[in-house]
Amino acid sequence: MKKKKIKTKIKTTKSLEKMAKKGFRGYPIATVACYGPDDQLATKVAVGIVTGENDESINMKKWYTKTTDIRRDIDVNLEILEFIKEQGAKSVVITDSIMGCPHEEGKDYPDGAVCPKCPFWANKNRFTGETIH
Repeated sequence: MKKKKIKTKIKTTKSLEKMAKKGFRGYPIATVACYGPDDQLATKVAVGIVTGENDESINMKKWYTKTTDIRRDIDVNLEILEFIKEQGAKSVVITDSIMGCPHEEGKDYPDGAVCPKCPFWANKNRFTGETIH
């Protein structure tokens, strides 16, 4: 049974990567971004569907874990693939790194404040990982 899970894990992760490597194939586009308490552990993934060039995401779904890396979660990867398929996405874009704290400003902590649960991101640019002075 373990061999089957390993193959499924590899297949689901590779399927997302394969879809992204195809490049732009038209709209709708599925955007896949990971977030975590630091730049090593992803505990949240958000998938947004964009229908056109100047459109904002019309449908978004988020998945969370508490302690494991969500990028390696077979069930979540299968759900992401199914969501992308259901939305009819022709293109997929995946971030190559963790995009910042999984908590939402204004929802999980006050606007303009630093997330008290993720001090790693307090002085980091979430796009480059560089320290902000």
